[in-house]
Amino acid sequence: MGFVKGAWKVLVAIKDGLVLLAMLLFFGLILAALSWRPNPAAVTDGALLVKLDGVIVEEPESADPFNALLSGQAPLKQFRERDLIRAIDTAAQDDRIKVIALDLDSFMGGGQVSLEQVGAALGRAKAKGKPVYTFATFYSDAAYMLAAHGSEIWIDPMGGAAFTGPGGSRLYYKDFLDRFKVTAHVYRVGTFKSAVEPYLRSDQSPEAEQALLAVYRPIWENWQAAVKKARPKVDLAGYIADPAGTITAANGDLVKVAIDRKIADKVGDRAAFGKRVAALAGADDDEGPGAFKHTNLKDWVAANPAKSGGDEVAVVTIAGTIVDGDAGPGTAGGDRIEELLHKGLKRDNLKALVVRVDSPGGSAFASEQIRRAIEEYRKRKIPVVVSMGNVAASGGYWVATAGDTIFAEPSTITGSIGIFAVLPSFERALAEYGVRADGVATTELSGQPDILGGFNSTVDTFIQGSIEHDYRRFLALVGKARGMSVDQVDEIAQGRVWDGGTARQIKLVDRFGSIDDAIAEAAKRAKLKDGGYSVHDLQTEPDPFEQLVSSMFAPTEDGQQQGRGLVARLAWQQKAALGQALGDVQVLSGAQGVQAWCLECSGALPSRSIAKADAGWLGALLKR
Repeated sequence: MGFVKGAWKVLVAIKDGLVLLAMLLFFGLILAALSWRPNPAAVTDGALLVKLDGVIVEEPESADPFNALLSGQAPLKQFRERDLIRAIDTAAQDDRIKVIALDLDSFMGGGQVSLEQVGAALGRAKAKGKPVYTFATFYSDAAYMLAAHGSEIWIDPMGGAAFTGPGGSRLYYKDFLDRFKVTAHVYRVGTFKSAVEPYLRSDQSPEAEQALLAVYRPIWENWQAAVKKARPKVDLAGYIADPAGTITAANGDLVKVAIDRKIADKVGDRAAFGKRVAALAGADDDEGPGAFKHTNLKDWVAANPAKSGGDEVAVVTIAGTIVDGDAGPGTAGGDRIEELLHKGLKRDNLKALVVRVDSPGGSAFASEQIRRAIEEYRKRKIPVVVSMGNVAASGGYWVATAGDTIFAEPSTITGSIGIFAVLPSFERALAEYGVRADGVATTELSGQPDILGGFNSTVDTFIQGSIEHDYRRFLALVGKARGMSVDQVDEIAQGRVWDGGTARQIKLVDRFGSIDDAIAEAAKRAKLKDGGYSVHDLQTEPDPFEQLVSSMFAPTEDGQQQGRGLVARLAWQQKAALGQALGDVQVLSGAQGVQAWCLECSGALPSRSIAKADAGWLGALLKR
């Protein structure tokens, strides 16, 4: 009887615990619901507070909140580039906004084209007489691209600034695979198609080095030119050329370097910065020292929606890796994008289409699936204009061939016209443990590709022939779109990447311009009057419940991603780089089918999270 009573108490305790947990979850959801939705009515006179505690992206991804909770790796906050630009432009013309306060203390970056466009918006606001004050503890390349457009740049007394330029290391797996006796069967076309080099080499090939330097150098020059144009008095050349000597001469005082070289204007902590903003916006005494009256970015965006109604120029976004299936947003699932495009054709007021591409490519099948869906617009005489963002390479360029004309920016990374496939086999690893595969075959392709017993020469020839055929198809698509012969395209293809400036010279793109320029061109081609149309996004609407739960588990203000100071920020950037590398491994080793993907281009997009080392068959080996 005592045992039964004890068991009953345990069951009652479990029941009470579950009820309590359910109540906590219920009230937590209510609280999250109250705080999650933006409130347009919250707009007040004062400052527009643009707190960029995350990354700028073309299209925020749809996060799985439960996966983030279980893994402990919530994605960074993601700010949509076009929302930011609209917020800044509208604030510049609104008398209620006295000053734009740009908080970059926890900013973790964005692609260079995105940074240039947001920076340009800040410059327009300043030119219209709207002060822009920026604050950060530490200014990196990305943060300073924005801060340079500010009226006053504030730096924390414990802070500094350092500029690294594009580039960095990649992982190469050949020795690792040889150690575990895994055979990577690589099929590719293109002298410069370096996405598969990690499986074939232990270091970077001279061809890959040549191609990447030819892209990174002009992009780095564009960064310096943009900063110098926005802030003519800044003295960067010596600091960039000899950072060690500069720091040594300043006895390690990064703040002194920033002030002496006109990188920053004022030194002060967050409270001092707040008081400076409050002098224009008004103090918020209820919130403590340094607080100022303000409207936050989320509420301002909600209060200033994009124009709607009337004739429409539709925009579809191809962002992130292109994959088969229904993935996204933030990833360009072929099925999802195709469905969005088909729905767009049913809109009576749709008069033109802009295809915004910010992708390093991915699945060749999904790229062709999207291209065909875009072609349906051209068949119906609907103008199609392609707008390239930070990256439009490989499969991203494949999609772009469906446009009537292509816009890019000088800092866009494009090209990488080439394809590949990677398949592993484990016959050597199994033989190491005395396990061998054997069987019967009715044809030379029976049981092939055999990941346990190894590939035969027939399947190698079969797959390589298919890859070469698809490469010729890629060349033909580009040639038809660009008015070039297949041989002419092949000369600038071979998997080589190009910066936007060079891409225009070799006729891979038509014009320089932003997405707004592309939208204006699409409207012009559709014979729409200036200002007489609206822009409609063909996008996947977010799931309300998913957004609600995500808000409950979103990164906190004091989360690990909010590294401050030189060492903390550089350490976080290295973790993000590792996350990017492991994400690349996952795409490469988990991909099924032919890939039109630019591995080196992925680094031009901001890391959204720190990925786990769980990356297909290669990830499984990494765990050993």
